[in-house]
Amino acid sequence: VELVESGGGSVQAGGSLRLSCVASGFTFSNVDMRWVRLTPGKGFERVSSSSARGGGTWYADSVKGRFTISRDNAKNTLYLQMDALKIEDTAVYYCATRGGDRGQGTQVTVSS
Repeated sequence: VELVESGGGSVQAGGSLRLSCVASGFTFSNVDMRWVRLTPGKGFERVSSSSARGGGTWYADSVKGRFTISRDNAKNTLYLQMDALKIEDTAVYYCATRGGDRGQGTQVTVSS
């Protein structure tokens, strides 16, 4: 299993970023996927999930209405569109399988 995230960066509050995660080593279209984030002092937090076919999604209350998860199974890619970013969204973001495999992460820093 290999998961490679990209798209992180530094942005001002209210801005947007789009994270991508390219998967390999398994049948991506058969696997539920999620985005989790790691914040110092808070640990890991599941941000959003997508069912294998993309028809079912879940969002943490903290990001609901601002983040959108999507996937392109033909490209083995998971996305997270993040709008109206807040300072408290600052974290390292990982894509992950339900089984716990995750990538190296991508840093998102939101400043005022």
